[in-house]
Amino acid sequence: MNQPLRIGLIGTGMVSRHHLIAWATIPDQARVVAVADPSRENALRRATEFGISQTYASAEAMLAAAGLDAIDIAAPRETHAPLVRLAAKYRLPVLCQKPLAPNLQEATDLAAEVEGSTRLMVHENWRFRSYYRDAAAWLREGRIGQVKQAQLTLLTSGVLPGPDGLCPALERQSFMRRELRMLVAEVLIHHLDTLRMLLGPLRVTAAQLSRSSEQLVGEDGAVIQLTTDNGAGVAVFASFAAHGHPAAQVDRLEILGDKGAIKLDGPSLTCSGAAPGERIYDLATEYQGSYNRTIAHFVNALRDVSPFETAPQDNLETLRLVEDCYRLSGWEALR
Repeated sequence: MNQPLRIGLIGTGMVSRHHLIAWATIPDQARVVAVADPSRENALRRATEFGISQTYASAEAMLAAAGLDAIDIAAPRETHAPLVRLAAKYRLPVLCQKPLAPNLQEATDLAAEVEGSTRLMVHENWRFRSYYRDAAAWLREGRIGQVKQAQLTLLTSGVLPGPDGLCPALERQSFMRRELRMLVAEVLIHHLDTLRMLLGPLRVTAAQLSRSSEQLVGEDGAVIQLTTDNGAGVAVFASFAAHGHPAAQVDRLEILGDKGAIKLDGPSLTCSGAAPGERIYDLATEYQGSYNRTIAHFVNALRDVSPFETAPQDNLETLRLVEDCYRLSGWEALR
């Protein structure tokens, strides 16, 4: 039997806990044996919580000393490109949290630079949620026929002060306050990627971005129009400053075909038409489960030498949509 892969985790902030829980579900296949973070407090907290013996103050020190088989990058987005380059220098496979780089051009350059030096997968986990995988299966089965139109809605009051005066989304992820590219680049990137997985290639035809919260530098509202290769219209309507909505993020999606429709309403996924169906999901379980399935896919692809579903060339198509949202909206020029 093959020995478990020895994994080094770079970055021990909030999201790293979900990574480590996922790695812990496949101990016979891979184990995190070292973590690196300039914050000694964060590194020790995660190492203690998950029984990891090696902690390092830098990724360079970890890669030089830990004898690793692969790297998992869960550090801030501005560090992704240099960390991928560092892992490529050691010719180690890399799972890198999205986005691969802060913008499309940098990501394109990075992917070309490290090709042949490392096997690189982008950790884009939203598409691995069970309800989206099930919706994709229904589409492949032709249950609703040819897709004619689709709409995805994400409305939350996360950046609005609650009764305690705090903004839940900003308490959870304080870095959002200073991001010049917030809603589309940090959150809707997941939804655009998932829509690509479900509907195939997409093109942004129009976008309007806005900001309501004075606590943010970047945008907290977006209306995006897209089209598929077959000419179906797709709309994304999103706000993190939606009065009257809970702070929790809940996706709602409707895909209309000429023979039926698929509807996701929070935990409920239904198919109407000639081949009806309904499934109910536990949203908390699905949140962690998407990390579990992403990391399992990374390991299985390494073992089988099979393609990554979210390899750089695929993920660049998602980043192209993100870039087009900012370009077509004129948001950054207005700022």
